[in-house]
Amino acid sequence: MAIQNSTHPIGSGGASMSTRELLEAAADEVWRPYLYHQTFDGVDAAQNIADDGQQPRVYSSDALCCGTFGELLQGQLPVGSVPGDPHFLITMPIALFARAHFMPMAGTQSVSVYPSHKIKAKRLAENLVIALGASGGILLLESELPEGKGLASSSADLVATARSIACCFKRRIRTLLIEKLMADIEPSDGVMYPGVVAYQQRACNLLSFLGQMPPLAIVGIDEGGTIKTVDYDQRRGEISASRRAEYQGLLDRARIAIPRGDAATIGKIATASALLHQERTPKKHLNSMLKASQATDALGVIVAHSGTMIGILLDRTADDFTRKIQSVLAHVSRFDNSPRIYRTMTGCR
Repeated sequence: MAIQNSTHPIGSGGASMSTRELLEAAADEVWRPYLYHQTFDGVDAAQNIADDGQQPRVYSSDALCCGTFGELLQGQLPVGSVPGDPHFLITMPIALFARAHFMPMAGTQSVSVYPSHKIKAKRLAENLVIALGASGGILLLESELPEGKGLASSSADLVATARSIACCFKRRIRTLLIEKLMADIEPSDGVMYPGVVAYQQRACNLLSFLGQMPPLAIVGIDEGGTIKTVDYDQRRGEISASRRAEYQGLLDRARIAIPRGDAATIGKIATASALLHQERTPKKHLNSMLKASQATDALGVIVAHSGTMIGILLDRTADDFTRKIQSVLAHVSRFDNSPRIYRTMTGCR
C-alpha cells in the first residue's frame, strides 16, 4: 500500500506529525512485546512484507500489558539533573492486565474500537497503522484494571493495542515511536517496558531500568471517585528545591534497593513518597493505612499519586506472610469493607 507524505493530525492540542515522520520513526524495528507469548521467534519483519508493497501478512494478534499499582515513587528531580522535564515516577507492576485483539480490514486506515469509549486506544491504533503502512480494522479491548484509579489502565490499553497490532503484522516496532504516539495522547506510566523503570511520564521517556520487583503483595483500598491523568497533570504545580533533593535521594536509594530485591527499603521509599505527596493530593485514609502498616509490621504504604488507591506492602516470601496478610486485612476492614490483594509482577518478560 503506497503512503503519501501527507500530514496526519495526532493529539488534541493541534500538533501534527507528517506520515513521513511516522514512517521514519517506525523504520528501526527494535521494539518487542515482552509478555508471555508476545514474541516474534526471531523472524525478520522485513521478510513479512512483499516486494510489491502489499500489506504485511496477518498473524495472531492477542496481546497483553500489565498495570501498575500507582507508583513506588513519583515527584520532581532537581533542575538540570536529567534531560528535559524533571517530573518522574517509578513503576510498581502488578499482575492485572489489559488485553487487546486487533483484526485488520483491507482498504481502510480507520480503526473501530470496542468498547467505543476507548478513544485513546483508537487514536494510537490509527496512527500506528499509518506508521507501519498497514490497514486499519477492528480493535477489541478488555481490562482487569479499573479506569481512573491510578492503576495505569489507559497506558496499559495503549501498550496492549500497540503490541496487538505489532503481533498482527509480525512487526518489530521502535520504542521511540510508541512513546511518541503515547506522549501526544497523555502522560504515560512506563508500562511498555519490562520490570521496574524510572520514567519521565510527561515526556514518555525512559530514565533507567531498575530491575524486577521482588514478590510483594499489596492490600489495597479505593477511596472512590476517579481522577483523569491529563487533568491531574495540568493542575499540579512545581515543588521546592529541597523537596526535589529529597526525591533525588529516594530515586538513588531505589536504584540500589530494587536490583537487590531489598523489600524493606522498597517499602520505606514507597511510604516516603506517599507522605511527600500528601502535601499536594491528600489521601483521606493515609493515616489509617500507616497505622495499620505499623501495627502489623508491614513494609509500608504505597499510593496512586494521580489516582484513588492506597495500599499496604507485604513481602510474599516472608515466613510469616500468611499471618501478616490476615492481620493487615483485619485492620483495614475496620475502615474499608472491600480491600483487595494485588501481586507484583516479578518477571515481566
